[in-house]
Parts: sequence; C-alpha cells; structure tokens
Amino acid sequence: MNNNATAKPVNRRLFWLLVLIVIGMFGFGFAMVPLYTVMCKTLGLNGKTANLAAANSQVVDKSRIITVEFTTSTNANLPWDFYPLTKKIEIHPGQNTLVDFFAKNNSTKTMTVQAIPSVSPGLAANYLKKTECFCFTQQTFKGGENRNMPVLFHLDASLPKDIHTITLSYTMFDTASLGHVVPDNQLHGRIK
Repeated sequence: MNNNATAKPVNRRLFWLLVLIVIGMFGFGFAMVPLYTVMCKTLGLNGKTANLAAANSQVVDKSRIITVEFTTSTNANLPWDFYPLTKKIEIHPGQNTLVDFFAKNNSTKTMTVQAIPSVSPGLAANYLKKTECFCFTQQTFKGGENRNMPVLFHLDASLPKDIHTITLSYTMFDTASLGHVVPDNQLHGRIK
C-alpha cells in the first residue's frame, strides 16, 4: 500500500514532464521552417535563391564558359508533366540566357502551383541572377492546360573561377497542399 501511495505523485510528475516535452517538441518543429529559411538566407546555404528580378548591367566574360544544367521534379502526387525544354547549355558569365520549361496539368481540375528553385553548388546561388522567372509567382492552370514557361537569367561575372557547372532545379508544388496561400516572398528566401 505504501508503494502505491508514493507511486502516484511520481507518476503525476512524470505525466506532466512528458506533456511538457511533447509541447516543446511541437513548438520546436513548428519553428524549424522559419529558422531554416533565415539560416539559409543568412549563410547562403542549400542553394536557395532570392525572390526578386535582377537586371543585368554586366559585361560578358567571354574568357569563361559555364555549363548550366536544368532539372525538375514535382511534389508527391502532383498529376503534372514538368520538365526543361533544354537540359544543358553552355554560357559566358554576364550573358543573358533564356530557357523554357514545359508544364502540363494532367488532371481535370484547375490547379494553382508554385515552383521552388534550388541551385547546386549552393555557393553558386549567390551568382545566379534571374530577370524573369515563372517561379516568381504562383501559376494557375485549367485541367489539361499546358504551356511553356520562360526563365531569363545570367551568371554574375564574379562567379568563383573554380565553379564550372551549375545545376538549376525546380520543384513544383500544389499550393492547395500547403493549406494556405504563401506570399511569393516567403517561399524559401528571396530570389536574386
């Protein structure tokens, strides 16, 4: 009987300790997205690009050739075709370049999507400057609709000399799966 009486306060303290741990874990998980975004933006990690159009006022550096590769993916269960019309190009730093991506909504319903860019190596994200990009805004497609979507960009001439290949990737997300509309400037930092 004595063991039962002392076990109740211990069990109660353990219960409340576990409840506090669960609440703390939930709060930490909820705070991770904005903390991750701030960390990537501050440290220039993970190939995140900024969300603003950049004008090109540079001289083209014809002494260097950089290979730019393009890749795409769609978020899980997104019934879309999405791919670059050009898989790889060679350009000079400072040279304006236009490439197109193809997107098709294979469903029968109207959908709004957002493409999230990423650059590899991550350091190169600071030197990839987009003037025009479908990723700047959310795109709405009717069921069965398709279109070519342009990206006009250049590489800053101050791109480090040891970078010879850059990969520009886009992942397409259904904005309805986000649960709410996310303002363009809050999607993984700002695009330069």
